[in-house]
Amino acid sequence: MKRIVIVFGLIAGVVVSALMLFSITNCYKNANFEGSMIIGYASMLLAFSFIFVAVKSYRDKHNNGVISFGKAFQIGLYISLIASTMYVAVWLIDYYLFVPDFMDKYTAHALAEAKKAGATATEMAVKVKEMNDYREMYKSPVLVILFTYMEILPVGLIVSVICALIFKRTKAEPRLMAE
Repeated sequence: MKRIVIVFGLIAGVVVSALMLFSITNCYKNANFEGSMIIGYASMLLAFSFIFVAVKSYRDKHNNGVISFGKAFQIGLYISLIASTMYVAVWLIDYYLFVPDFMDKYTAHALAEAKKAGATATEMAVKVKEMNDYREMYKSPVLVILFTYMEILPVGLIVSVICALIFKRTKAEPRLMAE
């Protein structure tokens, strides 16, 4: 199980990190954050689809076609943790070394969108305070780490639960003999 978790965790981590870098670079260069959330979560789902492959592989090739919900979830959890940790590490490197003014650009974008949506002066004041609070929180590396884990890890956990429900099998199915 250890080998499967490490291999598929690393693959998922590379996929989600590469797609995140692509998305952030695109948003940052074009100052256009529209659709980036959809792309981000779609890339997470794509990366976490490797959980399905890993659990099915473990069940069918290494466990005689049997796997409990708990064991399947455990595999998914470990893959999610590896991929999420890679995602967080890549974001920290990207944020602190290459896009240190990301929050400034994102704040400007969010305020422009609120204004474009017709926010009243009171609503704009609330939005300005909210964005300034986020910008202040983002000055702490610990909070950056926590926010980034909160962004990706729940997706991995949901995929892990779904996968465990789909692939759990308490007894081996009889195999047809080749005639």
